[in-house]
Amino acid sequence: MKILHLNNTINIKKYLQNLGVDSGGLAILSAKAKLHFVAIKGLHVGGANILKQDALSIGADVAVPRGTVIATQKEVDVLLIGTTKHLKILAKKELGQPFGLKEVAHKLHKIVQLNIAQKREIMGVLNANDDSFFSGSRFTYTQAIQKIEKMIEEGASIIDIGGVSSRPNAPVVDVKEELSRVAPIIEAIGKTKLYEKVAFSIDSYEPLVIEKALSHGFSIVNDITGLEDDAVCSLCASYRAKAVIMHMQGRPQTMQNNPEYNDVLDDVYQFLEQRVEKAESFGIKDIILDVGIGFGKTVEDNINLIKNLEHFLTLNKPLLVGASRKSMIDKIFPSEVEQRLSGTLALHLEALKNGASILRVHDVYEHKQALEVMQSIERF
Repeated sequence: MKILHLNNTINIKKYLQNLGVDSGGLAILSAKAKLHFVAIKGLHVGGANILKQDALSIGADVAVPRGTVIATQKEVDVLLIGTTKHLKILAKKELGQPFGLKEVAHKLHKIVQLNIAQKREIMGVLNANDDSFFSGSRFTYTQAIQKIEKMIEEGASIIDIGGVSSRPNAPVVDVKEELSRVAPIIEAIGKTKLYEKVAFSIDSYEPLVIEKALSHGFSIVNDITGLEDDAVCSLCASYRAKAVIMHMQGRPQTMQNNPEYNDVLDDVYQFLEQRVEKAESFGIKDIILDVGIGFGKTVEDNINLIKNLEHFLTLNKPLLVGASRKSMIDKIFPSEVEQRLSGTLALHLEALKNGASILRVHDVYEHKQALEVMQSIERF
């Protein structure tokens, strides 16, 4: 006999199949293999006591503050700890309970339906301006087509092109100047039909620039304002383009001036949920969400968002993360922009593990290699 202590991130379904477990047992055991931590904030103390008793009765548990049993506070923050199976049971059990537990039940039902994305994509970055924070992403018109072809060869399935820097304290650029920077590249992509090889994204929130791109084969609008402008929504809908909705607190010129949140996970979630509703009201069908790493966030905010990306999967949209060479890496480990590839890969692989589908990157080849290795490990 041999006894082996296995890592809890193994491909459990594959392992059970190799054991010869039947299909019914496969579903049951898989639901027992994943542990969830669900934070519930501002729950009525009566609901907290009911939820804890119900959780204990099925083998799960709820962490509550001292004094909850005797109701020393009207509302409390709690942590539900349980497997997928436990959450499925509680999602049914709490539907008929008072004190806000019906709302908890609906959220638990959404959580147990989640699946971490299996398809992962790399979005390569190409900047047509001379003041982006990473010089390696800046290209003139004559260099751009060669760089695009290289990124395609290296494994990018999306190319994101922009003409204005959105780094902290970046200067405001006139829309005509922005258009003059990107128009030659956009026209070359249309002429060469490179959009037949990969998807092209326009990194802009200006309707004039966006329409130019969409009329030349671009199919994605990457809007750092999160579809703030109704005209952008209308363009996305009329061209049937995918929309990337990003969260940003403030504007690039002010966003890093002491950003504050009541709760960064909930605040960003509420913003994205509202903008999804807006997008869908305009008839936009394909939506990608971006929590906006580095856009009005502290280092702690950024890490919190990357670590808990799964929270945003209940919005039922693919998640994009772009932490490539950003200053948060420098704040963790002092380094120049050109020295931040290793930190970028660490952040991006964590993001993929936690639910991201698309990585926006400056270094396509290195990310493609890391992604292939990661997926090989996941299959084991």
